[in-house]
Amino acid sequence: MCITFCQGVLAVAIAINLLILFYISRLQQRVLHRHRDHPHPSAHQPRGLLRSGVTVLIREFEDFENYVPDVVRLFVKHKPELPIVVAADRLPYPPMVLPGAPNIQVVVLKPSPDQPAHVSRPETYVKTEYVALVPDGVRVDSASQLERMLEEFKASQAQVQMVAAPVQSLAPLQCLNLKVNLKEWTADYTAAPPSSKVCAALKGEAVVLLRTRDLFNFSMPLAKPLLTSLFIQASLRGWAVRLLDVSFSALHQPLLTSSHNQWKADNLAKANRLQLFRDFGIKRVVLEDGKEQWFGCGKETPRCFGTIRDDTPEYLYQNRWTPPCCLRALRETAKYVIGILEASGVRYWLEGGTLLGAARHQDIIPWDYDVDLGVYLEDIPNCELLRSADSGSIVDEKGFVWEKAIEGDFYRVQYSERNHLHVDLWPFYPKNGVMTKDTWMDHRQDIEFPEHFLKPLVPIPFAGFLAMAPNDYWSFLELKFGEGVIENPEYPNPAVKSMEKGK
Repeated sequence: MCITFCQGVLAVAIAINLLILFYISRLQQRVLHRHRDHPHPSAHQPRGLLRSGVTVLIREFEDFENYVPDVVRLFVKHKPELPIVVAADRLPYPPMVLPGAPNIQVVVLKPSPDQPAHVSRPETYVKTEYVALVPDGVRVDSASQLERMLEEFKASQAQVQMVAAPVQSLAPLQCLNLKVNLKEWTADYTAAPPSSKVCAALKGEAVVLLRTRDLFNFSMPLAKPLLTSLFIQASLRGWAVRLLDVSFSALHQPLLTSSHNQWKADNLAKANRLQLFRDFGIKRVVLEDGKEQWFGCGKETPRCFGTIRDDTPEYLYQNRWTPPCCLRALRETAKYVIGILEASGVRYWLEGGTLLGAARHQDIIPWDYDVDLGVYLEDIPNCELLRSADSGSIVDEKGFVWEKAIEGDFYRVQYSERNHLHVDLWPFYPKNGVMTKDTWMDHRQDIEFPEHFLKPLVPIPFAGFLAMAPNDYWSFLELKFGEGVIENPEYPNPAVKSMEKGK
């Protein structure tokens, strides 16, 4: 049988491809076996038995392009016995060609059903007192760099819990202040003075050294973005990081060599950041330049909490207050509805807890979940949207939903069809000098009151604008809630959740 030249070339190409696939498969298995087969007893080793020294931990890198093998080889070149752990969410692919030494290990953080739990726990593999978090692309010039960091840390550990050495890059490392308020779901960054060496957070690339115990006492020690996660958790403990004069150079600038890979990396970083703030329950981030980032609800998403039971929203049981995105939506809805009422000639006033918030905070109460307005029943026909709502729900040109409430004879304006944060409008009418209505709720403050409180109505600061309120609103509120209500804040239903117990 005669074989043509083309057939011969094809056969050789197939053989080469098979060899390449075989090589990749063997390499992948080698990395996997290294991850699985290194001794596991350290998982049960008491932390008090950690030995002196530093473990290098490489966490943040991209599978599709990275310099992790080069970083590892440089560290090993200067200190062959240095423990190095590469932590990945899943087994890296394409496989990494790492030196085949027992002090170099790959940890896959995603648990596998055929493996014990400790195999996917990075603390299993870190057996030294200290750990250095090293970003991808770091060039190590000498063994003394980590040694100097450790010396500096030991000298300043009474003042700080971490030290950091900048990685020289296109964007210099920046020292930041950081205040995290989980009760209000916020993280607030501000720029520290240029001369600052002690920081709450850092912006940019850095090698960070800290105690192994401290790192793995965090609830999410290796969440990505790594430094963002690290400094948020450290800030909640009142910890600080000292910026050192030691520095590292970069293997390549920029780190990624193509615009496509940079685009992929940017999208992954954005997704990681979103997931991190969701996991931490942070919905508003104020950046050091004053810009805000929001990670909560909006018009196209449901509100951040479910149906209210016993006048106590679920976040109060978590010792948190109303998410800031929900407060923002309530302010926007209230301002919009009040604008429509004023333009239509409908007399209204801040009611109940909403008026209490205006009196106490000039805003919505920080743990409230709706806005209440009283309106004159006889003025309802003046507003076309309220008239139309009598026949069914109306979505107006701004996306707000106007409807007749199913719970009784009052109106509700929702932020959107998907987001049910709302303003309730309660129609009152005068009867023998007393304001009354047809639907009553089982609330302490839901009572009749003299009409003289509404003659005249007066403007009061509320949520960034002026809204109308009863004229002696202090007496009005004490009539409804009891004496001292303004000066003594309390949750809506203290029988099930009181402010004192929540502290």
